[in-house]
Amino acid sequence: MDAIDRGRMRLALTQARRAQRAGEIPVGCVIAGPDGAILARGHNLSIRRNDPTAHAEVVAIRRAARRIGNYRLAGTTLYVTLEPCVLCLGAIVNARVARIVYAAADPKRGALEAAAHPAVARLLHHRFRVTGGVMEDEAAALLRGFFVRRRVAPSSLR
Repeated sequence: MDAIDRGRMRLALTQARRAQRAGEIPVGCVIAGPDGAILARGHNLSIRRNDPTAHAEVVAIRRAARRIGNYRLAGTTLYVTLEPCVLCLGAIVNARVARIVYAAADPKRGALEAAAHPAVARLLHHRFRVTGGVMEDEAAALLRGFFVRRRVAPSSLR
């Protein structure tokens, strides 16, 4: 793991904590441009916006695309605290993100392992590099804590 990836993942974790404070599932995302500059940040907003597509990755992709004036984010790196789901993978592929760096794996809903399967990979019109496990313990602890509190007092997190 290099220091740049850890630093950007810290920014994504800050976004995840913002989501948690807002009662959202604590997932955060940061997108860095080809030059390394941060183009966009985002966190889950599905509950607040009543929008099932307002995942951290989609929020950040939309912001980055607006910022650069292009829906294609060629050469960018997306940092996210939880492995992307199928919805987010579709957005990442369509945006042409060059690299995904994620913290915690999502064995139930994560789509990156499936995307690597030859039968699925041939359906994707864009390839990207993947680095997983960057600051995994911190991200996993944040998610575990959120869901433990939610099971104990679900009405307080709405």
